[in-house]
Amino acid sequence: MRQSRFTEERIIAILAEQERGMKTAEVCREHGISPNTFYKWKAKYGGLDVSDARKLKGLETENARLKRLLADAMLDNAVLKDLLGKG
Repeated sequence: MRQSRFTEERIIAILAEQERGMKTAEVCREHGISPNTFYKWKAKYGGLDVSDARKLKGLETENARLKRLLADAMLDNAVLKDLLGKG
C-alpha cells in the first residue's frame, strides 16, 4: 500500500483550514490535493483531533495483523482437513 506524503496531523490541519471558512477548492489547490482526496480525508478524519487519529491508525494496524493471523489459521485448518481426508 502506498504511503501518504501527509501525516495524520497535517491532514487534520488541512481539514481545519476548510472548517474555518476557507473554500474547499482553494484548500485543495494550496496543498496540491484533489477534491476527491479531500473528501475521503474528511470522511475518515472529520471531527477527529490528533490523538484520536493516532488511536485510529493503531487500531487499523492491529486489525490488519489480526486479519492476517485469522487467514493463516484458516489456511492451516484447510490443510489439516485435506490431510485427514486423504489419509
